[in-house]
Amino acid sequence: MLNPPPFVKPLLTAPVAVLGAGVSGQAAVGLVRHLGGDATIYDEGGRDGAETVFRPTGHKLVLVSPGFPPNHTWVVEARSSGVICLAEIDFASLFWRGKLVAITGTNGKTTLTEFLTYALHEAGVDSWSVGNIGTAFSQVVVAREGGAPDSIAVCEVSSFQAEMLHHMRADAAIWTNFAEDHLERHGSMQSYFESKWRLFERAVGREVFAGSGVARAAEQFGQSLPEGAVVDTEDPAGDVLLSGTVFDDQPQRENFLLAAAWWRAMGLREPLLYAAAQTFAVGPHRLAKVTQVAEVTWWNDSKATNFHATEAALMRFCAPIILIAGGKAKGGDVAGFVKRIVPRVKQVLLIGDTRNILATFFGAAAVPHQVCADLADAVHIAATNAQPGDQVLLSPGFSSLDAFAGYTDRGSQFESLVRALTEAPTSS
Repeated sequence: MLNPPPFVKPLLTAPVAVLGAGVSGQAAVGLVRHLGGDATIYDEGGRDGAETVFRPTGHKLVLVSPGFPPNHTWVVEARSSGVICLAEIDFASLFWRGKLVAITGTNGKTTLTEFLTYALHEAGVDSWSVGNIGTAFSQVVVAREGGAPDSIAVCEVSSFQAEMLHHMRADAAIWTNFAEDHLERHGSMQSYFESKWRLFERAVGREVFAGSGVARAAEQFGQSLPEGAVVDTEDPAGDVLLSGTVFDDQPQRENFLLAAAWWRAMGLREPLLYAAAQTFAVGPHRLAKVTQVAEVTWWNDSKATNFHATEAALMRFCAPIILIAGGKAKGGDVAGFVKRIVPRVKQVLLIGDTRNILATFFGAAAVPHQVCADLADAVHIAATNAQPGDQVLLSPGFSSLDAFAGYTDRGSQFESLVRALTEAPTSS
């Protein structure tokens, strides 16, 4: 039985407003109803019959999905009317009785969340992946009745979720890396950094672990990390015990080094973590080989939705490649991104909303490139131009939400298009 904190109980005496009808919103509704309250869901698109006109009157509590920034009209109206506004993940944390490990970062946070949860399961620890990973914290809180005291919630927290935190307290926080991303929402690198820094401020006992890039950003923005918090995630030395695993090389080695630092701090046996690394597989659409067609190898890295991720993917290849890039803009220095990757590409096929601005910069750098009508067009052109031995990589560097339901949809369509190449009749 979930017992609301004293300050929450009076807020449930009126219908709770839930902003957003997506995964977080639906899970928040479920949690409110599980607590015996009533909820009204609001969504600008009217998904699943949600209300499309929001008025704060009659509500004492508003639960906010990550897609709603703090300056959204509905959130501002609610706060101006004296209504309490909480992020879904923040509200759910009030009812979790187990331990909480919060994970953030520009890249790698999903894989690290998945790996830690997997390793804990393999070690016999009751653990759950929650948060930005796709399973809302509220959903697991309801399913597990707040969890047992020895359960561990491994919670992926995006900057969109972190910027509205007020009540969440993590037993530990891990921050993988920091690079340019989401500037269309946060406005500046400092604002983006500060949204994630809120997690470290909420780590019980300052049990925090940060990658090398985070340490540099903290110094730049005037923040101090506690002694022992920084993990040298850029150490070029390999680890023979990781040979043959997904963590054998960067960027995944960074995730293992941070996982190991937390694992040791927890007093868990390190051989168990290495054993888990031997059998762990990364999720789909993360720099995975699709197939080989006519001696051309095709790679799917659709989850690369920012510059840092695409640059990391390109580092894995020894010779310049054919790159499919572009999508919905998220802010940031596009010219700088293009300049950094020029030495690693032999041709670029451009898709999405940013294809024309990318074409301008690749043209200025004298890199062969082509503006494509869509992803199918890009795959067709790549297949036509590629020579035996070439590598073709989908690593967009931008959001998928201009033309796809998400990066998973984009990656799945890419794989279908590539596999169709093997079925295409050959000309005689």
